[in-house]
Amino acid sequence: MDAIVKNFPQTARESDRPSQQEAEDAVRVLLRWAGDDPSREGLMDTPARVAKAYRELFAGYEMSPEDVLGRTFEEVAGYDDMVLVKDIPFFSHCEHHMVPIIGKAHVAYMPDGRVLGLSKIARVVEIYGRRLQTQETMTSQIAKAIDETLRPRGVAVMIEAEHMCMAMRGVQKQGSTTLTTTFTGTFKTEPADQVRFMTMVRGR
Repeated sequence: MDAIVKNFPQTARESDRPSQQEAEDAVRVLLRWAGDDPSREGLMDTPARVAKAYRELFAGYEMSPEDVLGRTFEEVAGYDDMVLVKDIPFFSHCEHHMVPIIGKAHVAYMPDGRVLGLSKIARVVEIYGRRLQTQETMTSQIAKAIDETLRPRGVAVMIEAEHMCMAMRGVQKQGSTTLTTTFTGTFKTEPADQVRFMTMVRGR
């Protein structure tokens, strides 16, 4: 099964995806609902631009973390300590209001004979970020993808993010940051490993 099909939710297979024209028509409806005129000069090309932007912003549905994590390296010269990639920037969208989530991810794992190319970790963050998300789900998905593909001795993921659904609407509290963590393997069973991860992340 190809990467696009296997990553689409059951209710949103590629064959069920609306056409470009349908997407643009939906944007025109929203513009009218917001109180503007889609036919005025400044908005005439907006539906096409929005549809194109959504293809990019939600490209994670068309990417497979398994494909990205498929290649590993066994020549590690006996290295078996923590590998940490921190301060990975990402942009996502809240699945409840479809407004931005802006943050940073910190991802670590304990190798068990194999290591990943460092860019692969950042790519996994991007794949899950470019989908409609909750921060809790995204944190868990990143850890699970690395854990199931690499089979390390443990995975640790921390995400810090600001949610525009809190900053722009509702309580309108700008600058508020949400922090989530997920630990597997040795990071979950060995408090010292968890503490070291947190210390290394905070020691920037």
